[in-house]
Amino acid sequence: MESLRTPFFILALFIMGIVVVIELGATAILSRLDLGGGNVAVATSEAIRDSLQFFPEDIREQLEEVLGDEEAAAELDEIDISDLPGFAIRYLALIDGILFFTVALIGVALLLPDNLQGKIQGVVTLVFSVLIILAAIAMILAAIAAVTTMVILLLAIPFGTLVYLIKFGSFPRGEASAVLGLLLLLKFGFVVSLVVAQQRFLQGKGLVLIILTSFLAVIVVSFLHGLVPGILVSITDAIAAIVVAVLAVIWAVVLLIGSIPAVFKAIKPA
Repeated sequence: MESLRTPFFILALFIMGIVVVIELGATAILSRLDLGGGNVAVATSEAIRDSLQFFPEDIREQLEEVLGDEEAAAELDEIDISDLPGFAIRYLALIDGILFFTVALIGVALLLPDNLQGKIQGVVTLVFSVLIILAAIAMILAAIAAVTTMVILLLAIPFGTLVYLIKFGSFPRGEASAVLGLLLLLKFGFVVSLVVAQQRFLQGKGLVLIILTSFLAVIVVSFLHGLVPGILVSITDAIAAIVVAVLAVIWAVVLLIGSIPAVFKAIKPA
């Protein structure tokens, strides 16, 4: 590709790599900062009393009655909250992983001869897209199971509701918002670096569309995090994760279909 400014292209690739790393390690990062991963709130009956204001009076009275029972409250205090959810930010790595892979392929194409790059790219893309599809489907099922569990607990008044509040009612929405803001900033840096490296990247409709999808995914997660009261964010976070994973499956299928002609060409006898 003529007039490619290689340092800026490498910078763009590096920035997107950082984005994927942050997304994959989001839960661990929040946990280390004592902002997530079970450290958001201490698992005691007192820690969830403020959440009762979001319930109707008759339900609130039932929940307060259980909290007033010393034996029941003690059982609630012993519930493990180490598996607090945090799906959506991690699931963003599916889409951004596809974006990183796409840009990396462009870089590889600059290094390989024309007669070789098509064959290699086709096979590598086929394998990558299949892996993404399988991983995304498994992650969708995990998120659906989490949503189902959380909704069942929330509606199982009173004890199930209290269990939900202890395990899932203190999602670190503010800290997740900060991480999402950082991701958006890095993605803007990626786009700027890519355009500076070569303006003709903007002419690639597929690349532009997947970049827009990457930004859209962050916006969807941010919107669903802010749509509901804090005690319900764990549920909408998992729903956002499902949406993100579905988008990733769609793009992986597009890659899979696009790789098939190159694969047939690669295996065709000379």
